[in-house]
Amino acid sequence: MCFAHAGGSAAAFRALPGLLPDDVQLLAVQYPGRQDRYTEPCMGSMEAMADAVTAALAPFLDRPMAFFGHSLGAAVAYEAALRLERAHGTVLAHLFVSGRSAPSRSRTSRELHRLDDDELLAELSSLGGMAPEVLADPGLGSVVLPALRADVRIAETYRAEPGCRTGAPVTAYHGESDTGVEEADARAWSAHTTADFAFRSFAGGHFYLNHRTPELVADMTARLEHVGRTA
Repeated sequence: MCFAHAGGSAAAFRALPGLLPDDVQLLAVQYPGRQDRYTEPCMGSMEAMADAVTAALAPFLDRPMAFFGHSLGAAVAYEAALRLERAHGTVLAHLFVSGRSAPSRSRTSRELHRLDDDELLAELSSLGGMAPEVLADPGLGSVVLPALRADVRIAETYRAEPGCRTGAPVTAYHGESDTGVEEADARAWSAHTTADFAFRSFAGGHFYLNHRTPELVADMTARLEHVGRTA
């Protein structure tokens, strides 16, 4: 199960199926307020988003599952993992978190979601996560901005419950030149699991995965080889 970054969608993972073993089923979360869910209101909080994901996963609890989340998606994946354990006793085969500081690390006081439209788009573009055509076309920008702003607000206002840990093994991925996430803060995910923890960095910035997808998928697949396959 894959969880996208702020402003992202399920389409962010369209390249992954061709890189996965045939017996691995890829599912990607489509947050409301974009693409085929454009007419639905955006989520207003991390709690609401994680609750909705957990409810939607009910039909898949009869098989092993692993989560991968990037940036905002890492936090959503973590919160959904905790809820699965509490509500259903289901522990993930693995939790992969990418491009996000551990929940226990304090977040920046900067509030990007309060910037005006042009400033917000420029900030996200500087991280490499905004398509050039969106910046060049005001019409496209107006389409993506509501979901983008809502997601950034969730990411910036999220505060994890202190002391919570998942029973799933956790691997944290980090872009070596990510200016928004320090390596030490990514490694601090080790405090959020009672199982094994691993860390790996890749060349690149916050969106290193756009250029390192085959390496990333190969690493995740190798770490899941002992599992009876995942969704």
